[in-house]
Amino acid sequence: MKQLMALYIISYIVPRRKRRCYPTMKTYNICDPSSRTTTVDLTSPREWKQGVQESLSEKPLEGYLQAGSLQHDVGVTFLILLGAYAWVKLFNSLTKHQILGQKLSRKLVHITSGLLFALCWPFFSVSPWARYLAALVPATNGVRLLVYGLGILKDDGLVKSVSREGDPRELLRGPLYYVMVLVLCTVLFWRDSPVSVVSLAMMCAGDGIADIVGRRFGSKKLPYNSEKSWAGSITMFLFGFVVSLGCLWYFSFMGFYPFDLQGVALQLAAVSLAATLVESLPITNRFDDNLTVPLTTVILGLFLFPTRAIAGVLP
Repeated sequence: MKQLMALYIISYIVPRRKRRCYPTMKTYNICDPSSRTTTVDLTSPREWKQGVQESLSEKPLEGYLQAGSLQHDVGVTFLILLGAYAWVKLFNSLTKHQILGQKLSRKLVHITSGLLFALCWPFFSVSPWARYLAALVPATNGVRLLVYGLGILKDDGLVKSVSREGDPRELLRGPLYYVMVLVLCTVLFWRDSPVSVVSLAMMCAGDGIADIVGRRFGSKKLPYNSEKSWAGSITMFLFGFVVSLGCLWYFSFMGFYPFDLQGVALQLAAVSLAATLVESLPITNRFDDNLTVPLTTVILGLFLFPTRAIAGVLP
């Protein structure tokens, strides 16, 4: 009985999809091995961008659930909300029982929460309202941060797991900016552009892992900022690049846009370098990294990556 229930839940969450063919080079069509096709060689960044634009001009995820599947999207939103709540509660418990230190727990929540949320986007239907239902997940967490940050309710475990010094008012700064970025990336870019997942990858993985490594191995500081280290900056560039690359591959595998390593590597390297440079500047006291890093990524990403987002926000 439990196995049948598990299969039912999986079949409900993960929609069926048709395999889609993206042109890469002159080769056999992977969807029809009996036919040889002449396709475009997407080996340069310009050709890769052109290939993505052609893909975005088609109806995305043709094999996914039909548009307007409100019941499905509400169900997925509810399950992600439960998962997000349980995920934060897990780190609250680990911090409370002193299994994880407060700083490490906070950073692990920072690294994993946004990425796991973005990886759930393909489970939504192609309904034009799906992005807004998905955005309810970080928006709900934002309301929660406001409630506890303003002192309306108290939750010491939550405060310790996501704040630096254990002050509830800290929830109104970095953590709140974090969920605001999640909401904006979901609503403005959604699955229509690589800009969304690259921005979240740089903010979550790049900046988050850089802080952990910088604190542990960052004895050699940057010449223009004594609070940042070479180890942290190099880590941010590398992990921002690698995790962004992995996210693009994942969304390509799920059928959203084509993926070509040679075509996208240079663009991701440029974005990672720009975000790393901005993060290393001595402006943290005035501008939070959860704002500057994704903002830099979005601005540069809009020039480098194709998008049909923003203009298509409203159905």
